[in-house]
Amino acid sequence: MVTEAAIDAAHAAFAEAGAKVGAIDWLNPGIAADIELFDLPLAHAREVGHRLSDALAIDVAVQPTAHRKKKLLVADMDSTIITVECIDEIADMVGLKEKVAKITEAAMRGELDFIGALKERVAMLKGLDVAALDKVYAERVRLTPGARTLIQTMNANGAMTVLVSGGFTFFTDRVAAAVGFKVARANTLEIKDGKLTGKVTPPIVDSATKKATLQEFAAQIDGGVAAALALGDGANDIPMIETAGLGVAFYAKPKTAAAADVAIRYGDLTAVLYLQGYKREDFKF
Repeated sequence: MVTEAAIDAAHAAFAEAGAKVGAIDWLNPGIAADIELFDLPLAHAREVGHRLSDALAIDVAVQPTAHRKKKLLVADMDSTIITVECIDEIADMVGLKEKVAKITEAAMRGELDFIGALKERVAMLKGLDVAALDKVYAERVRLTPGARTLIQTMNANGAMTVLVSGGFTFFTDRVAAAVGFKVARANTLEIKDGKLTGKVTPPIVDSATKKATLQEFAAQIDGGVAAALALGDGANDIPMIETAGLGVAFYAKPKTAAAADVAIRYGDLTAVLYLQGYKREDFKF
């Protein structure tokens, strides 16, 4: 909740830092508000915003007004658009979730080479019946609150929405259809005779692929990368987050949050709409 007291605290903090504080506009009363700032360098204003976020336990974002409503969204899937890491849930089907999850966590923190870690984990799944993937999707995969609203609203406003994942097409294709993404890209698990071979069909989608995907679609819109938003949580999302006009870390690993323009730590995915200036009455469900 964003209270009047929180707004007053923000007003005071930015004014003390030297900003001229302008009008306040409630995007959703009690949930999200805009505060106009003038005469304060962006980097300094963001430092103040970070301190406010910690002190008030709310998300505080500071950004320029130019290109605010984005024309392109490129989003990660696992632990971003959905609440789980699919590969960990697949591993649970063969009793290896704890082992695989440790590798996943280290890779997402940027402590391991992503491609090497992916190959290592997929190799552990060799021989698993493809029916287990259906079971994981049906029983484990859940959309992050606000995911569908985010994508439907941006679609309705003419944005290109792209799901790009270091995970697997088996899941991205289904999640993209459920949420409304216009394009989905991910890795393909090799399957023979109804079972996983323990390999991924090349080329592998990694951090470089994610960045290249953002650049590819940004070249097709007015404003280019400045009009693009990247959304993710792991180390392999950092290159696209740093490239986009607005890079958003969602309940992210520390390295990813540090690289982002905005770190969402308290709200759901509708926060990404408020970042762009959408009001609650603009939302599509």
